[in-house]
Amino acid sequence: MNILITGGTGFVGSALSLRLLELGHEITVVGSRKRCSLPAHSHLSYISADTTRPGPWQDEVAGHDALINLAGRSVFHLWSEGYKKTIYDSRILTTRHLVEAIPSQADTVLLSASAAGYYGDGGEVEKRETADPGTDFLARVCRDWEDAAFQAEQKSCRVAVMRLGVVLGRGGGALATMKLPFQLGLGGPLGSGQQWFPWIHLDDIINGALFLLLTDELRGAFNFTAPETVRQREFSRQLAKVFHRPAILPVPGMMMKLVLGEFGRSLLQGQKSIPEALENHGYIFSFPELQPALQEILCD
Repeated sequence: MNILITGGTGFVGSALSLRLLELGHEITVVGSRKRCSLPAHSHLSYISADTTRPGPWQDEVAGHDALINLAGRSVFHLWSEGYKKTIYDSRILTTRHLVEAIPSQADTVLLSASAAGYYGDGGEVEKRETADPGTDFLARVCRDWEDAAFQAEQKSCRVAVMRLGVVLGRGGGALATMKLPFQLGLGGPLGSGQQWFPWIHLDDIINGALFLLLTDELRGAFNFTAPETVRQREFSRQLAKVFHRPAILPVPGMMMKLVLGEFGRSLLQGQKSIPEALENHGYIFSFPELQPALQEILCD
């Protein structure tokens, strides 16, 4: 297949691009960096572009069998009004411009990222794909992000949206910043630790994306979160267990709100996200449980 990937040099995008190349696909990566950070490959092309703006990069969209939309600036940053606009524009404007560039009546599949944050603060309620969106900032971003992607259905595209949980994998993602304090025995839950913590191993993002890509009847929203649901306190306990360290130093919720503001408040929320749609269609998770996932990532 000829596949175009926006955000193809990020943590998830790099892993997915490399896997697709291993499988023999032709890949065009669109990224914001001047030079491609992926290893050179005869089946890899790179376009440097600001995808929040229309431009010549859109001319490359036609002719691809599949489009994978992963672009978006990190949310792990202080949320000034300016940065919130950056979070929003990097996702929604990129998706709008990508969809605008798709030819009419295209025989194309679009896989587009979203997040479990679509549901807002879910409390104790299990969140399956049919649940309503939340109302906070990240929920609004995800809702508009998905709405922009589903506009491609008007061009006869098959659209599948991936509501990603917290991504756990080697060499990046959430564990890259969490690892050191837990290694030093200084880790602990955020706030009360009672909030649900939707997580997924990077391998299951890659394999799940391939599953959606290659199964023609799959369309709509899919929760990309592991079947084992855990609270943030339990996640901290199991992460500390890998390093044979305690996890007894919680980060006070009030301090997080004072220091990090709206971003801090978002970290104290959670979603008990259930991957019902993937499992009902026969997808089998490589890492359905947390402890084996952490062992695979963190233990040589």
